[in-house]
Parts: sequence; C-alpha cells; structure tokens
Amino acid sequence: MTTRPDSFDPDVALRLDNQLCFALYSTSLAMTKVYKPLLDGLGLTYPQYLVMLLLWEQDDVTVSALGERLYLDSGTLTPLLKRMQTSGLLTRTRSTQDERRVMISLTEAGRQLKAKAAQVPGCVVSATRCPVSELMSLTHQVQALRRQLAA
Repeated sequence: MTTRPDSFDPDVALRLDNQLCFALYSTSLAMTKVYKPLLDGLGLTYPQYLVMLLLWEQDDVTVSALGERLYLDSGTLTPLLKRMQTSGLLTRTRSTQDERRVMISLTEAGRQLKAKAAQVPGCVVSATRCPVSELMSLTHQVQALRRQLAA
C-alpha cells in the first residue's frame, strides 16, 4: 500500500526535520566538510576527486562516460577536466576513431596520486563513527533511492 503525500498531516509533513531532502542535503554538507581537509592535502576539490576515483577504476574513458557516471553535464565537466589537465593529472585527447569524442586518460602524476588518496576512505569511515557494514547498507539504500527517483 502506498501512502499518498496528501494524506499526511501538513503540520507534520512540513517540518524541516521530517524532510528527506533536508536530511540528505545537510548530511552532504557535513560529509563535504570531512572530505575538504583530506582532499586539500591531495590538491583536489571534491568533484576532481570523483573524477580521479573513476579514472583509477577505468582509465582512458570518454567525457560523456564520465559525465554519465558522475551525473554532470559537459558544461560542468569540461572546465573541471581542463583544470585537472593544467594540474598535470590527466590528458584530454580527441578519439582517433571519432573526433567528436574526447578521451580522458591519467598521467603518471594522476596514477601516482592514487597511493596518496588511499588513506581518504579510512579517514572518512573513522569520521562517521559507524561500522563499515552500516555505511555500505546506507550507501546501497541511497543508490536505490537515486535509481527510483531517476525512473
């Protein structure tokens, strides 16, 4: 049985602390504060860190593939990638098979940064003071919610 939103008591439904969107938003802000000093030490912003995570998983991918995985459009992603190229972390080259596609590849410096970044997840887990199993369960629940909202 699905509960319709209009069946809620408006006084209860409109309380800030009852809003899932606010819980997700404020948690995201708190999580970003945890990541900031860790990523500052790597010379990365949070969006740049996400790009690096993807490239460490699979190097030599298209801009469009990165955008799909990160939920970013090319207008946001292109300047970000240009800054990362200027920093020497990656290269952007036109595909030899289709010049409309831009390929993103790690440089040696980008590959070496992975070793320094290896401490980030443990620091974040420690900051949450939650068991890893609980964090993984929460991650899966939020991913499922994202899929349902996108459908």
